[in-house]
Amino acid sequence: MKKLTLNDGNKIPIVGFGTYKATAQEGIESVKSAISSGYSLIDTAAAYENEEAVGKGIKASGASREDLFITSKLWRESLGYETAKKEFENSLKRLDLEYLDLYLIHWPANAKNYDNWQKTNADTWRAMEELQAEGKIKSIGVSNFFEEHLDSLFQTANVIPSINQIEFHPGYWQQELVAFCKRQNIVVESWSPLARGKVFGNEVLEEIAKKHNKTVAQVCLKWIIQHEVIVIPKSNSPQRIEENINLFDFELSETDMEQINNLPEMGFSGELPNIWPDKIQG
Repeated sequence: MKKLTLNDGNKIPIVGFGTYKATAQEGIESVKSAISSGYSLIDTAAAYENEEAVGKGIKASGASREDLFITSKLWRESLGYETAKKEFENSLKRLDLEYLDLYLIHWPANAKNYDNWQKTNADTWRAMEELQAEGKIKSIGVSNFFEEHLDSLFQTANVIPSINQIEFHPGYWQQELVAFCKRQNIVVESWSPLARGKVFGNEVLEEIAKKHNKTVAQVCLKWIIQHEVIVIPKSNSPQRIEENINLFDFELSETDMEQINNLPEMGFSGELPNIWPDKIQG
């Protein structure tokens, strides 16, 4: 498995396993199945309400903790210095782990929800920096931060975020934000890699998949990692879990990459960090 080196020196697998909507027994089994299929990066979040199931799946897998890379996230309604620390401990307890490899601010505070969103993000980040200094988190990062949120955070941060997890898929891949993150030495991680299923049935993607004797899903995931972006596909099907990690025996050509880069907008969630909790129309 290829790994990317973060700005703090830690290494992260370029393909991981997403657990959104994988709850209860289904969550336990899917995590166990993923680890047995070769995944070591497991991504969860407090908002997914499945940290306990993910923790049980990790234990049931029998994998050594040192061989795994576990991520969780602080929900946007729990921002602030004291709350962040408390919520982190709650996540750790639910996962039944002694430390996390990566902890992210799931969504930034914004002007719509906070009188002083800059201070709220800065206070939250300070709590995370302290938890990292205590050895409870190996790497700290953010999710869904636009350039304006990052620029503001840089004013007070002692540690530059190692990762920004954003919506990134064919038809919506936020090129300018990705370029900004790369200039700041922040690794980008993709959520919703298959555009909420909208990639299926796309003629360009079907043609490229046929040429490589791969599935449309595999082509989309490969396109993401060829952009040097981490991908965390989710599935409860053992067959698809296996398929989603089988990405290293083919290469997309420059032409393939350009064709996918230029696909018209599709599958955009409508979620924007500067206006949550509302989605934009369309």
